Amino acid sequence: MNRHFLDQIFTAHHVAVIGASEREGSLGSIVFSNLREAGFAGELYPVNPNRSEVQGCKAWPDVASIGEDIDLAVIATPAATVADVLRQCGEEGVTGALILSAGFAELGPSGKRRQQALVEIAREYKMRLIGPNCLGIMRPSQKINATFSRHNAAPGNLALISQSGAICTAILDWAEGQGIGFSVVASTGNAADVDFGDLLDYLAMDPETRSILLYVEGIHHSRRFMSGLRSAARMKPVIVIKSGRHEAGSRAAMSHTGSIVGSDDVFDAALERAGVVRADSIYNLFSAARILSSGYRADGNRLAIVTNAGGPAVMATDRAVELDIGMAELSSTTMDTLGKALPEQWSHGNPVDLLGDADPERYRAAVTACLDDDQVDALLVMLTPQAMTDIDGTARVVSELAAGSRKPLLTCWMGDVQVRSARAHFAEAHVPHFTTPEAAVAAFGYLAAYGRNQRLLMQVPGPLTDRSPPDLKSARMIIQGALADGRSTLSTLESKAVLSAFRIPVTASARAASPSEALVAAGNVGYPVAMKIDSPDITHKSDVHGVRLNISSPEHVRNAYLHMVEQAERLRPDARIDGVTIEKMHDSPYGRELLVGVLRDPVFGPVVSFGSGGTRVEILNDRSVALPPLNRVIISGMIERTRVARLLQEFRNMPAVDLKALEKVLLRVSEMVCELPEIREMDINPLIADERGLMAVDARISVGHPDTAIGRYEHMSIHPYPAHLVRQAQMPEGVNLTIRPIRPEDAEIEREFVRNLSPQSRYFRFMQAVSELTQAMLVRFTQIDYDREMALIAVREDDDGSETQVAVARYTVNPDQDSCDFALTVADDWQGRGIGSRLMRELMDVARSRGLSLIEGEVLADNHNMISLMQRLDFSIATDAQEPSLRRVRKRLH
Repeated sequence: MNRHFLDQIFTAHHVAVIGASEREGSLGSIVFSNLREAGFAGELYPVNPNRSEVQGCKAWPDVASIGEDIDLAVIATPAATVADVLRQCGEEGVTGALILSAGFAELGPSGKRRQQALVEIAREYKMRLIGPNCLGIMRPSQKINATFSRHNAAPGNLALISQSGAICTAILDWAEGQGIGFSVVASTGNAADVDFGDLLDYLAMDPETRSILLYVEGIHHSRRFMSGLRSAARMKPVIVIKSGRHEAGSRAAMSHTGSIVGSDDVFDAALERAGVVRADSIYNLFSAARILSSGYRADGNRLAIVTNAGGPAVMATDRAVELDIGMAELSSTTMDTLGKALPEQWSHGNPVDLLGDADPERYRAAVTACLDDDQVDALLVMLTPQAMTDIDGTARVVSELAAGSRKPLLTCWMGDVQVRSARAHFAEAHVPHFTTPEAAVAAFGYLAAYGRNQRLLMQVPGPLTDRSPPDLKSARMIIQGALADGRSTLSTLESKAVLSAFRIPVTASARAASPSEALVAAGNVGYPVAMKIDSPDITHKSDVHGVRLNISSPEHVRNAYLHMVEQAERLRPDARIDGVTIEKMHDSPYGRELLVGVLRDPVFGPVVSFGSGGTRVEILNDRSVALPPLNRVIISGMIERTRVARLLQEFRNMPAVDLKALEKVLLRVSEMVCELPEIREMDINPLIADERGLMAVDARISVGHPDTAIGRYEHMSIHPYPAHLVRQAQMPEGVNLTIRPIRPEDAEIEREFVRNLSPQSRYFRFMQAVSELTQAMLVRFTQIDYDREMALIAVREDDDGSETQVAVARYTVNPDQDSCDFALTVADDWQGRGIGSRLMRELMDVARSRGLSLIEGEVLADNHNMISLMQRLDFSIATDAQEPSLRRVRKRLH
């Protein structure tokens, strides 16, 4: 893969500081001084047209006069001058600029126009910008401190990205006192160009970074944010804190879902989808930073506590319960060991209370026993300074044991003056230490949550059993008809027709605009029936008593119609009343009322909601949300997070509901919002679930015109499965194959495909001996980000309806966003039959449609079949200058 463009910025050797100054307290003075004091080993060029010397260094009047290739231009001049300065940099071939100056989009419309001018200049000269209005960047290992902060970070393995410069300085100040170092510190400021997504891409592959902290105030590009976040979180822990957790005002909602789901719910769903942990305060972010910088990883959430005082242990236990952290149940072996080593009065359980006179050796015995217990996933060691306590000696013993343990070991030495030296020892030994029991437990909670999220990411969904395509044409015609009529809300019948087009079961319904029509409709659908008011202006029918159930005779139909319409007109004289809908009553003695909804978040786009249904959904407020596209693993988590999940199981005389049918409905709803960008909100409420399946009894869909400027799936934060790329192919010998993008559900056929390759084919593909895909590799190859990569597989349908994979071609977009790397593998007994060239042509068509201009790859010199194929496809072939056994193959796509 090509070098990431940010690498040139963070490993810059020639840095120009434009606006460097001697004026005390000025932006240019502080940043130039910081670069010098950090010990920057490269060439540093102060640029100031009014001075021949700055801080003892020769100054240049402009970038052009320097006469050297500049890796990074740090701009600290007034906002009105930045555009001219940036253009000069572009003309001199500068490819990276850091703009510290304020006075842009944060000031309103005029500032936004000024900022957009910077972006246009950068694009013209193919420059990348960090900022404007930012604190700057640090790369401590390279001795780069291009900030106007008063702090200089120590080298470490923790990366920090923040939209707020003030938060950056606060964390740097705290970290300095705790002995925590950083691999990268970056303040994005207004993020006119480089944003979270770009920085996360870089940090995901950065060998110096082991953990990442994000401070988020707002998301500009949700697709790039999610792609970068998912990429980074698969490789290393990411913890996020976001300001603005609650919406300042409410919005008018057309659905139950819209009224009970807030923007913070959606942000949580986005982070969970990416496998990221969220902190709820700056204080807890610090706790998370401390535990992450230790390099610990948790295999579970069972915590043991060793202490010399009962009260603090109770406080820690209470906090663990609040955070759903399990208190470890010590094994009988551990209990016996502790019983022999500790005084008779010890607590005989977890927490392990060693009593107030505990010495270092007593701590050693207890800590060792707990760390050796397979039922303990992590250990918190606590100490309160008492008259007989050897504070520093105990700290040394615990640090020694921590160094030899793979399990997380956290410490909490409570107090201040008496425990300072012990805390300093823990910091020097890189043992996570905390001042309060609650902070220590919360920190472990983040570590355990990260481990849980990573295990979820490693799960792969089972194969799809329902591949029947939806009737997209009919669904789109219904929606387009409503929009053409100037309506933003589909009628009940139209809403149900859209659901039917996506194979979601709905009750039979008919519309009636008079009592006579109601009688005919009831006769057609069959008694007993439900009658519901039909009005585009009434969101919730129950508000006007607009629902009648179990109507079993013609007389009741006529009376119910007249009474319902009269009530609706009286209670809502402003509403248009079109009549009623008549629906067949759904007979379900064991049915549970559920709600499946959709809303459109202004940042993340469509969101799917699941929870309790019926008329009391706002009161119950029992729901979970997830970003589509969904799969079985995500759906299972959605269901488990709701209170209604317990009612779906068998209890008393109630049989368990058909969970597979519920899963299918949620998959279909996910498919619906992916394919129909017109959908703004939707409620399926109630969705009746029982042992026989599910039935959508009522539905409401609100729609709007999509942005005509966006491409397919651009309304989604996560690119869904590109079903439009599915192709049927007939090979020359008459064998039918399907060529399609890979899915997460293809994990097993991908595993079998690699397993059945010959050793030589596997070596040609991976350039090393690989006999079996690991779970991580399997997830990486099948759960792809369709926005930045593509994998097309060729599959043959077997007699039993299952599929066998015979080939795969994939590309990954390079950091320049203009080129991609590819790989191609064909099963041994399918080689020489044309499938490789067919897949490559399909893959290049997809890359071309995404705007990529170059496709390239590496081929072993003795892979003669592949080199021959590349020649036939008009790729250029060259020997790799650094590795003669490799051939670099390239082809222009435009």
